[in-house]
Amino acid sequence: MKQKKILLIDDEQDILEILSYNLEKEGYEVSTACNGAEGIEKAREILPDLILLDVMMPEKDGIETCQDLRKIKELQKTLIVFLSARSEEFSQLAGFQAGANDYIVKIIKPKVLISKVNALLQLTTQASASSKNIEIGDLLIDKDSFRVSKAGQLFMLPKKEFDLLYLLASNTGKVFNRDEILEKVWGNDVVVGERTIDVHIRRLREKLGINTIQTLKGIGYKLVV
Repeated sequence: MKQKKILLIDDEQDILEILSYNLEKEGYEVSTACNGAEGIEKAREILPDLILLDVMMPEKDGIETCQDLRKIKELQKTLIVFLSARSEEFSQLAGFQAGANDYIVKIIKPKVLISKVNALLQLTTQASASSKNIEIGDLLIDKDSFRVSKAGQLFMLPKKEFDLLYLLASNTGKVFNRDEILEKVWGNDVVVGERTIDVHIRRLREKLGINTIQTLKGIGYKLVV
């Protein structure tokens, strides 16, 4: 399983050291930043799964930092959790309004904090695993409704065309040969000719754009967007 990445943004060095030590013991890949501006640059660089963020910091406070982080497209699915000594209700409300997923007051034992982090990341992983939507660039595929949209244009595809597209989109970068596609889309009990796949590929290319489906050496297919 891929190691989860956590970014700590806090101007107190001892806090960074304590949290880094405990999170790394738990198996996380931890990066740190000592102010909001540095934290934003670090987040762009490493694309963390979760960010633990202080409120009171120099140069750029936590609320403004959170707002700026939420504007970055690549970080839309990143969890942002405030870890602050500010326990007032208005501070917590400001944190959630800025886009935070949770707000934790700093008077918390490391083991309890680790449990909260584990729970948050586990819930996110489960939600991602159960999601049937695929988004690649401007291509959106909804498995439940069998709808496909590209650059905002909606397409209702025949089932086999949809199944073929979903297969390729679920395995971006993988090249499928005809036998694999026949087995996964049509099944072993159905006899179809090899040219059937070519016809479906051609139709998808015509509907979704010439560069969406790529043929490799006449025997393989992969999705490119």
